[in-house]
Amino acid sequence: MRVLIVGGTSAIASETAKRFAREGAHLFLTGRNTERLAAVADDLRVRGAARVDTAVLDVADIASHRRVIESAVATLGGLDVALVAHGSLPDQRRCQEVVNEALEALHLNFTATIALLTLLANKLESQRSGCLAVITSVAGDRGRASNYVYGAAKGGVQIFLQGLRARLLRANVAVVTIKPGFVDTPMTAGFKKNALFADAGRVGRGIHRAIKRRSDVVYLPWFWRPIMTVLASLPERGSKRLQL
Repeated sequence: MRVLIVGGTSAIASETAKRFAREGAHLFLTGRNTERLAAVADDLRVRGAARVDTAVLDVADIASHRRVIESAVATLGGLDVALVAHGSLPDQRRCQEVVNEALEALHLNFTATIALLTLLANKLESQRSGCLAVITSVAGDRGRASNYVYGAAKGGVQIFLQGLRARLLRANVAVVTIKPGFVDTPMTAGFKKNALFADAGRVGRGIHRAIKRRSDVVYLPWFWRPIMTVLASLPERGSKRLQL
């Protein structure tokens, strides 16, 4: 299997990659940090990957997307799975106070993601096979006072993926929307942990399983589906007073 992972050095992405490595997959990872990429690649080779290649990619630099994707596809000799796992969790208060902070967060988590997905979707559609999986967030299911900039970006991506899934159905391309809840990773290091937090290994296993099953939408862990169903169904007149 030939797998491209964008944002391959993140905790969740690297845990997912371990599952593909154990199956002897050929992996191509992108990330911003050369040293971190090399370390993750070495680990995956030890775990059984047939081959691991890497490329530096700053997803915010949209002009570089096409070059890196074409390089990955050429190196892999085709593409079976593309997992988009990049993103950042902005400081909501900073985004409220500084316009550029909000715009940068929206650019990375939404605009740049859409640009990347457009190129990947066109590639998979042209070969009429494959799976495009994208890590979004339960934050995109309901606007909340505590993280509505991040939530707006993730919600926009989720709507985009709904349309993309319908478009690519006839091309035999699966589009998998992955909605994790709280995950114990370096990105959430400053958060007070509670029972709702999952470890990256558990989420990585869930992502690998969802890709194999070509699922449409998956919540990880599973209990976030009923939680978000309830939150999303609350009338705004009442939910806005909860200050979640």
